[in-house]
Amino acid sequence: MDLEQRVAELERRLTALEGRDSDSASPPLGDGDFWALEGLRQQLTDVGEAGADGGVLYAGSVRLPTGEQYGWQYGALTEALLDGDWADVADSFAALGHPVRLRLLREILGGLRTAAELAALDGAGTTGQIYHHLRQLTGAGWLQAAGRGRYEVPPARVVPLLVVLTAARP
Repeated sequence: MDLEQRVAELERRLTALEGRDSDSASPPLGDGDFWALEGLRQQLTDVGEAGADGGVLYAGSVRLPTGEQYGWQYGALTEALLDGDWADVADSFAALGHPVRLRLLREILGGLRTAAELAALDGAGTTGQIYHHLRQLTGAGWLQAAGRGRYEVPPARVVPLLVVLTAARP
């Protein structure tokens, strides 16, 4: 990093520190040091020419209200993302495009796991509607049947789901 970049980074950090509420116990996640970004840049340097156009990394360490814990990370090169067929993920996004399905996912992550428990939620719809939503989410890979009418978010999808929710916020 050259001197001009270092000075700009220090100015950005100083501005962030000056704007921080002195009463806050800890900074918001992602505020301050760009440790994940720097790690990604190092990985891209290590892969050489293949990483010349950059890449994307997302990761998470999650403990759900149920006590289950998940750690997950994934990275992809920019070229592969831009060259891929984006239509392949349309069904996955479509499954998340309904407020009731998002609520069902939240409730399942929170511990409600059976279709009967989900059908008892106020405003979630009829049992038939619940099963329709569960089928949509299962077909798109956001849910899996866990036996006896129980559903769960597959472990490899917990962090990506939370990443999608984070990215969708304004």
